[in-house]
Amino acid sequence: MADAGAPGGAVNAGSVLTVRVSEVAAEARDVVRLELRAADGGALPPFEAGSHVEVTLPNGLIRHYSMTNDCRERDRYVIAVGRAANGRGGSEYIHRALRCDARLRISTPRNNFALDPGAARFLFLAGGIGVTPILAMIRWCEANARPWRLVYAARNRQRAAFYEELGTFGDRVRFHFDDEAGQFLDVAAAIADRAEGEHIYCCGPDPMMKAAETAATGLAPGTIRFERFAAPEQAAPRDGDAFEVRLRRSGKAFVVPAGKSILETIEENGIVHPFSCREGLCGTCQTAVCEGVPDHRDYFLSDEERASGKTMMICVSRATSPVLVLDI
Repeated sequence: MADAGAPGGAVNAGSVLTVRVSEVAAEARDVVRLELRAADGGALPPFEAGSHVEVTLPNGLIRHYSMTNDCRERDRYVIAVGRAANGRGGSEYIHRALRCDARLRISTPRNNFALDPGAARFLFLAGGIGVTPILAMIRWCEANARPWRLVYAARNRQRAAFYEELGTFGDRVRFHFDDEAGQFLDVAAAIADRAEGEHIYCCGPDPMMKAAETAATGLAPGTIRFERFAAPEQAAPRDGDAFEVRLRRSGKAFVVPAGKSILETIEENGIVHPFSCREGLCGTCQTAVCEGVPDHRDYFLSDEERASGKTMMICVSRATSPVLVLDI
C-alpha cells in the first residue's frame, strides 16, 4: 500500500511504535527506500509478508506503506515510497524532507493482503511501486521453498524499484517496460497463463487492478487477491438516500444525509472513532453492524464478509435500510 491515507486520523490506542529512520536511499527514479528501527534499539513486533504499517509523518499526515523486507527480521522494517505527482503530500514530504535519524510514530503491522500458505504456487502481478508488498512475499516463498513467479510492469527501467535484486531471480521474474514494449502490460494474457493451483496476488495502479479483476472472472473464490494504493476514481460515492444511524453503545442517533459519510456525520456530532484512509481501503474504521443492511462501498472486506452484513467501513459505506444500528 503506497501513500494511501488522509490528513488526521488515529492510530489505534496501544498500537503506536516510535521508530528511527536509520537509512534513506534512492531505490529508483522517484522511489526512496526507508529503513526503520525501534527508537530504543529493541526488537520490533513481528510481521507477515503483505503487511503494512500506518505512518504518522511529522507534518501530521498519515500514510500506509508496505514492508518489503524479510518477515523473519525483527530489527527493522523496510518500506519504499514512490513520489505521487498528484498525491496529497505524504510522498512529497518523505522525498523532500525526511532524513536519517528522524523519529516517526507508526502502528504495529497490519495485514490485509496475506498469503495463503496452503496455495500450491504463486503468480505475482505488480505495477510500479506495487512491487513493495510483493517483494516481501517473494522472500517468504524463497524461505519456504514455494514455487513463485512475478510479472512486473513499470513505465521504464529507471522507475522499476528493486530492479537489480529482482533480476537475480532469472526467468522467474518477467519485466515489462511500457516504453520498450510500446504498450501497457497485457494483464489478461498474464492471468491466462496461470498454472493449475496457482494463486494470484496483484498490487498496482487502478487500470492494472481493473484489468486483473476482469480477467479473473470465473476463477474460484480466493484464487486472486488485490492490494490497492487508492480507491478507484468512481469508488465510494457519498450519494444515495439519507438514512438514520443509531449508535448502540453511546445511545445516540443521527441522520446521515446524502453527500456525507457515516464517519463524517458522527464526527460532526462529537463522536470519536478510529479512521485513516477515508477511502474504504485500510480497515481502520471497521465497525460491527447490529441491525440494518449496509450498502458496502469499500475495497477491504471479502465477498463473504459483505454478504454476512455483520461489519462495514463507515468512512464510505452507507445503508440500504432506513435505519442502521452500529456498535459504537
